[in-house]
Amino acid sequence: MATKRQLIAAGLSNGVDPPERPWHPIRGDVDASTLWYEVLRKQERGIWLGTVAFRRSDHHLLLLRQGWEEISIEEIAAFGPEAGAEPAAEGGGAQVSRSPFDG
Repeated sequence: MATKRQLIAAGLSNGVDPPERPWHPIRGDVDASTLWYEVLRKQERGIWLGTVAFRRSDHHLLLLRQGWEEISIEEIAAFGPEAGAEPAAEGGGAQVSRSPFDG
């Protein structure tokens, strides 16, 4: 799970076009906030799936019962460019730490 800003800084997205596989954008409300929404992940058939769900909703509780796990904001923030790294320039990218999906 990575933010759009993290993908751009790592040189994995230009900010206009969707990122290339294996990255897939998770669609959420334009004003989605982690105050109201939870970011979840689940490994299925060797790949990681990610989604957002309205906190404490029936859908959120169903996902948890099906084995989805919550991803903390700190874990998402920890993935991506190292502190102070500049956004990717032509032909290069900032150093990227391990994905929160790496367990």
